[in-house]
Amino acid sequence: MGRTLHEETLMKYLLLKHYRGGPTPITDMPMIDKWTPEEISAHVHYMQEFAARLQESGEYVDGQALAPEGTFVRYDGEGRPPVTDGPFAETKDLIAGWMVIDVDSYERALELAGELSAAPGQGGKPIHEWLELRPFLTAPPTITE
Repeated sequence: MGRTLHEETLMKYLLLKHYRGGPTPITDMPMIDKWTPEEISAHVHYMQEFAARLQESGEYVDGQALAPEGTFVRYDGEGRPPVTDGPFAETKDLIAGWMVIDVDSYERALELAGELSAAPGQGGKPIHEWLELRPFLTAPPTITE
């Protein structure tokens, strides 16, 4: 029986941390407005330790926190400047950061996303934030003999 390309490779997933735009978290206290410097430091430390552990296991690819500012840009035709829609209005989605993982299964990606969702927030309690888990688009599976 042949194996599919999918079975021979690890699976990459993007974990998106939504500051706004996703489902409301259980603990809905915005970091920028409401957290103390110590709470922010504890949250960042948790994220760094999580990434370091995944680096050791070979499951970490990359990650980054993002600034709250952003602009949508699109092509507007030859010789014309790009069209922009920004800065973001309060009602638009805002991605706070992202992490790319390379794991052996969807179940492992879910496990890691759940663990990352437990990062500490106000009072050191897990924030239970929603993370968007998105697989990287890969080549269609092929059967090899």
